[in-house]
Amino acid sequence: MVMDQQNRQACRADPDPCERLKELMYVSNIVANQVAVCMAMVGRSPRESRNRYDPESPSLGRNNPLPWVASGYVLVPAETLQRIVSTLANKNDEIHNFIDMLNHTIKNVQVNSSNAISELDEEFDGLYSILDEMKGSMANTIQQEEARKIQALQDQLSQCSNALESSEELLELAAQSLDIKDPVEFLKAARQIKDRVTMASAFRISLKPKVSDSMTHLMVDFTLERRMLQAVKFLPVPKAPEIDLTACLVADNCITVSWRMPEEDSRIDHFVLEYRKTNFDGLPRVKDEQRWELIDYIKATEYTLSGLKFDTKYMNLRVQACNKAVAGEYSDPVTLETKAFVFSLDSTSSHLNLKVEGTYVEWDPAGGKGQEKIKEKENKSSGQNPLLKSNRRSGAPSPKRTSISTRSSVRGSRDHFTGESYTVLGDTAVESGQHYWEVRAQKDCKSYSVGVTYRNLGKFDQLGKTSSSWCIHINNWLQTTFSAKHNNKTKTLEIPVPDRIGVYCDFDGGQLAFYNANSKELLHTFRTKFTQPLLPGFMIWCGGLTVSTGLQVPSAVKTLQKSENGLSGSTSSLNNIA
Repeated sequence: MVMDQQNRQACRADPDPCERLKELMYVSNIVANQVAVCMAMVGRSPRESRNRYDPESPSLGRNNPLPWVASGYVLVPAETLQRIVSTLANKNDEIHNFIDMLNHTIKNVQVNSSNAISELDEEFDGLYSILDEMKGSMANTIQQEEARKIQALQDQLSQCSNALESSEELLELAAQSLDIKDPVEFLKAARQIKDRVTMASAFRISLKPKVSDSMTHLMVDFTLERRMLQAVKFLPVPKAPEIDLTACLVADNCITVSWRMPEEDSRIDHFVLEYRKTNFDGLPRVKDEQRWELIDYIKATEYTLSGLKFDTKYMNLRVQACNKAVAGEYSDPVTLETKAFVFSLDSTSSHLNLKVEGTYVEWDPAGGKGQEKIKEKENKSSGQNPLLKSNRRSGAPSPKRTSISTRSSVRGSRDHFTGESYTVLGDTAVESGQHYWEVRAQKDCKSYSVGVTYRNLGKFDQLGKTSSSWCIHINNWLQTTFSAKHNNKTKTLEIPVPDRIGVYCDFDGGQLAFYNANSKELLHTFRTKFTQPLLPGFMIWCGGLTVSTGLQVPSAVKTLQKSENGLSGSTSSLNNIA
């Protein structure tokens, strides 16, 4: 009470301290509430949590009901504070993720800097190598020119020396002829000298050098090149492209990505597209992410990724532009939804004669012998009814007697299919929406069925022979038969059997359609109202089946379904049987 009076007097004297005091008390109350919630979360009793703060407080007394945490000023629900704690925890997770990304970026900066220096050394070493090679080549040219000129001058010098020697001999002979006294002999000698002079090489050689001593034609001037080298700088890095989300398209298990440059850049040589699968919607994470897949040397500003399997919820994509020597920064990554139906085959309930691996199932005639021996021993030790044991050995018990006891809606808790029900189911149910998957049979497959069923399919039941299963059946014994089955009724399909069958299930629309997966030709359609979740179902005898999941509903199938919904064809004889 004394403190309250003092506080009120302080408030009257100075309104600012009063407001500050209120703010401090308000903050302290919130902190106290959060601490109380935290103590409750770590195992303190509500009484301990309340009495620790103010046992005498009316708002925190022994009769204060939970889940409320009270204080002198505010009354805050524990659920609200728990949501705050949850929000803070999520924010902490985001911050941790961002810290991991920053550390990863720091490492990348160090690695990329080292790589840049290495590439710089390689570029300069390459430039030095080119200069050394050019220097050697040009020096060799000068030396060859020198040798050529010297050889030409030496040849000319040799010719002149020979001519001079011949001329000196002729001159000496002429001088001797001058001393001849006999006119006849003198005239004869004069004629000989005249003939030799006419033919003398000294009068036929050129007294001008064949080549000059100048080498200026082999001089170089690197002024321009020196300026160019001095002007060498780091290449301008291409700017990051901008992905146009409005132009991106996800359809038919293909992703079309479109982007543009923020400004025109004629030096762009090509683009690099990277993508990776993820289950996180938002910024890419460093941990728990798959590696980036790369598509290089894209010349256009649009690219289509085709033949994808959509086995994750989203796809991260980013693009970078490259010129002749350097790649630019990546664009801001975008996240596109890649929703598709993904499932595996459930080996925990498949027939023992079926070998199941992921989405592949194969007939194994020896697969169940070991298990049957074990079961026979268990039956003997448990004193099972002999009639039931004989029925199991014969493999032909009554489905009606066993269907109720053996059906289960929980994966992993149901019994293996047995008898002639060589069945395996998918491990994921269809509960809403439109879905699509494909099945390819081996060429030597003798008999198989493809369809859907409710979870209550008995272990002796076969696809298409119950009111809760729909399928098409292919029999390749002797001659091929192709039929649609439901509720133990059969309709023969007078069309060729495709090597790949597409299954389209519209749960909400009550349609199950089968297509030629290659040509998208409609094979058969069931129309009904599905009242329970559906499991993909497969039966096989002799051979193997490969199931392709993670597929979107093809655009062609969507178009055909729209037109099919507006028509009532001959395929409806089994469609309305529920």
